[in-house]
Amino acid sequence: MINLVKLAVGIQDYDHLVTRQQERLKQAQGKGGAGKLCHLTRNAPRRAEEVLDGGSIYWVIKGFVGARQRIVEIEQITDQEARKRCSLVLDPKLVPTQIRSMRAFQGWRYYEPSQAPADTDGGAGRLKSGDIPDSMAAELRNLGLL
Repeated sequence: MINLVKLAVGIQDYDHLVTRQQERLKQAQGKGGAGKLCHLTRNAPRRAEEVLDGGSIYWVIKGFVGARQRIVEIEQITDQEARKRCSLVLDPKLVPTQIRSMRAFQGWRYYEPSQAPADTDGGAGRLKSGDIPDSMAAELRNLGLL
């Protein structure tokens, strides 16, 4: 098993990611399609079999890994402009994780299970936007206090 890690661009916090994912799923169901929650990427994972063997996509929110979703299928598709894309079909259930700092990067990266943060119940260690200033929250996370 191997995981992927990806930046959640434009997402403010865990609750915002939940809301966006719910909106995307509702749109997919409303188009008369299969109603799958998909994330499109330019490149397909070469280690797709390992990803599909229980792997998840870990979301980096504002510089910190904070959630994951199981990847249930990987499809090759052609978009509206006839470009080949990879569609990561995600389990709609988002799972909050312990917060782990991560630098910005482009695209997605493989994420070894030994590196991945543990799941949480969504309570302790998860900040919502506005609880405390972002700079203070970042410093506390870097110190391992959140």
